Amino acid sequence: MTNRTIRAFRIVVAAALLAACSHTNSPSKTPKTETADGAIASADSATAPSPSSNAAASALRDSTSDRADRGRILGDSNATVWVVMVSDFQCPFCKQWHDAAFQQIMKTYVNTGRVRLAFLNMPLSIHRNAVPASEAAMCASVQGKFWPLHESLFATQKQWEQMANPIPAFDSIAKATKVNMEPWRQCMTQHSVRPLIQADHDRASSSHVNSTPAFFVGDQVMAGADANVPAAIEAALAKAKGAKKPGV
Repeated sequence: MTNRTIRAFRIVVAAALLAACSHTNSPSKTPKTETADGAIASADSATAPSPSSNAAASALRDSTSDRADRGRILGDSNATVWVVMVSDFQCPFCKQWHDAAFQQIMKTYVNTGRVRLAFLNMPLSIHRNAVPASEAAMCASVQGKFWPLHESLFATQKQWEQMANPIPAFDSIAKATKVNMEPWRQCMTQHSVRPLIQADHDRASSSHVNSTPAFFVGDQVMAGADANVPAAIEAALAKAKGAKKPGV
């Protein structure tokens, strides 16, 4: 993937993001979402970078962050439609949507080259282990292993969500997914991808996203565990096909 493609993803994300989830026992008609109040900065103020810090901007240009950024994108680079998922690995509604819809979207749209899919981290401050979970996935992403970690973290969410120290659990998950453990552990210890996760959160917040899960499909915004992402994809594909006709 070229630097131009990486920048294009960041532009798509920055332009796309809007709203999604509420951390209350809501009536059935309310979208199943969870709200964010501060996220990374409040989760670990001692190590989290300032949203506008030069360190964060610099880290986004280094090879580690570039590899981590590339690793959370799937699909054919020629696909006409992007789907950006704004998610939190500890959010139960994110898991609910993932378990119900993710594999079908992969099979029908991503694996067939029709859609490009990307993951945007938005670990919420209400979830004690959401930030290290994002770090575990993004440190694996540096090695091209983001998506195996993505699957395993959601599959084991109930096991690690309330742990006082989830790192041993994440270590076991990483090992099981064939991650090269020495650089992964170094990445985790040094918080190498924390600025990238912070930048993800900042992009979401600056576009008024304060909850998870949220989905950006073409120019549409979807919110909540019950979001009909396939329908939005079909609409975006039809719109993209129609836009091509004058040039045929």
